[in-house]
Amino acid sequence: MNILLLRPNPGSEKFGLGPFFRVEPLGLEYVAAALLAQGHSVTIADLRFRPGASAWVRRTRPRIVGISCLHALEYDRVVETAREVRRAAPDVFILVGGHAAMAFNGPLEDDSIDAISMDDGEEVVPALVAALDKGTPLIEAPALRLRTPDGWISTPALPARTSLDLVPLPARDLVARHRSGYHCLLFKPVWLIETARGCPFRCSFCSVWQLYDRSYRERSIAAVVEDFATTGDAIFVADDLFWNNPPRSLELAEALKKRGVFKRWILVQSRTDLISRQEKLLEAWRPLAKDFDIFLGFEFASDKGLSGITKDSGVKESLEAVRVARSHRYGINGNFLIDPDWDEDDFHELWDFVAAHGLQRSGFTLLTPLPGTESFRDIGHRTEGHPWSDFDMHHLLWEPKLGAERFCELYAETWRRSILNTSGEKKLVDWLRQVRPLQIPYMIKVLRSTQAMMQPETYLREYAASRSAKTRTPPCGGRPT
Repeated sequence: MNILLLRPNPGSEKFGLGPFFRVEPLGLEYVAAALLAQGHSVTIADLRFRPGASAWVRRTRPRIVGISCLHALEYDRVVETAREVRRAAPDVFILVGGHAAMAFNGPLEDDSIDAISMDDGEEVVPALVAALDKGTPLIEAPALRLRTPDGWISTPALPARTSLDLVPLPARDLVARHRSGYHCLLFKPVWLIETARGCPFRCSFCSVWQLYDRSYRERSIAAVVEDFATTGDAIFVADDLFWNNPPRSLELAEALKKRGVFKRWILVQSRTDLISRQEKLLEAWRPLAKDFDIFLGFEFASDKGLSGITKDSGVKESLEAVRVARSHRYGINGNFLIDPDWDEDDFHELWDFVAAHGLQRSGFTLLTPLPGTESFRDIGHRTEGHPWSDFDMHHLLWEPKLGAERFCELYAETWRRSILNTSGEKKLVDWLRQVRPLQIPYMIKVLRSTQAMMQPETYLREYAASRSAKTRTPPCGGRPT
């Protein structure tokens, strides 16, 4: 069967670190690999590049079109893409899947969409394709929300969590045309790798652990080594919790060294309390890349702030993680949450903390209740009236305690204290010295776009526009999983 898989264009990247990150559609590559193994013909089209969805439909003439939905801010764009596909091919079967679709599918229950995948696509999509191919009732295909004449219904869940080793390695060759456009921070092109899936923790602002019932699955050492060996020189490991299993992580580091796999740059994501206890593990991994960065969620600068988000770790662990990582020459990229209910003293506490511990490479995102999280269930009603595109963690979704004008002044000042401020400690010329000459135009474009974060008027303008355009139904209208 002929199948087209689409990565939609999420829209404008106005704020935050969005301009610094454009990574390959790894989930679609995994789905494609599973479909190719069954003998189907598959095309992946990344709509963040030209041409658009209708052009790809005309070019490939698919029987099925799958559209990924990774983040809440993409809900409306995914529906728009589905409608464009429907206009171009009225009889095509349209399926939507991905993290945001699984976490909170209500906004996607649109007449332009035939089904929504409610579990990992590598298993759900081949089963759906087989049912369509054989003409069997789709109600028998697992883990779907199906549009029927009588409304949307759910099919039975998958019987068990599939071993990741039963999933073929991603079909990366299907995005080769776009490879040069995938980048992270200073590095381009970048490859995305997954070694494990899930998380056993329970942070209130995260939906990963709820999707997978706090389970954690790992791919075999041999498969991960092969994935590392066959990808490029700059790697972003997509695991939500890298190094979660220390013995396995040590074994993986040694296996990569034995295979002779060494990279120019690696970026991983992990928890501060894990890193603070695993100095030998970080020592073992450090030789595997010339530059090795760790992304850490600091969230808040005090234990009082952390107590409100079910983080299960404190500031002491954060500072020890930074010490351990820096002692082995790791770069620290972190993130702090900015609460719209803050007083001015809370901003000053954060500024002092960042300055005292040299955390200027951090990002600063607004506390945003994302659909599918405990936070959304508790305070999602405060976001009523905002379009989903505002859920980028840089738009104000309700009136802040200090008032919008003063809050935005302090928020912009927070960003001005980061290294992204080219009028601050790290000038534009300092950034450009870190990249190859051919990448200078890319860096200039990215840095220019991020300077909007330093201007309070940017946030105020967006907030005013959102308040004047009540485009979204209340959050309770969606159906959480």
